[in-house]
Amino acid sequence: QVQPVESGGGSVQPGGSLRLSCVGSGRTWTTYNIGWFRQAPGREREDVAVAAISEYGITEYTDSVKGRFTATRDGIKNTAWLQMNNLKPEDTGVYYCGLGTDWPLRPDGPWGQGTQVIVSS
Repeated sequence: QVQPVESGGGSVQPGGSLRLSCVGSGRTWTTYNIGWFRQAPGREREDVAVAAISEYGITEYTDSVKGRFTATRDGIKNTAWLQMNNLKPEDTGVYYCGLGTDWPLRPDGPWGQGTQVIVSS
């Protein structure tokens, strides 16, 4: 199995930036698609990734983050990143890294502990 570990969250003011990281143990990630899933306060984790990147480097974003978030990866190093710019209060939540072999992405492995992002003035 592939176990992701997320980091890089924090508390920022609106308009600020954060860079989330996802590092994985287990088998190589080169054949996995990777996505970032948000769980807003008091809500369930969203089923659709706010940002996803395929094994071929194809990226997809929800309309709410398009133009502000950028997903990248290094499959050999089992690492993925989410650059978050121009953050808004509605971006607040716990962000999880999910991996899967389907595209559009449907994570089929274990979840990490997530990393908390708070956007507030």
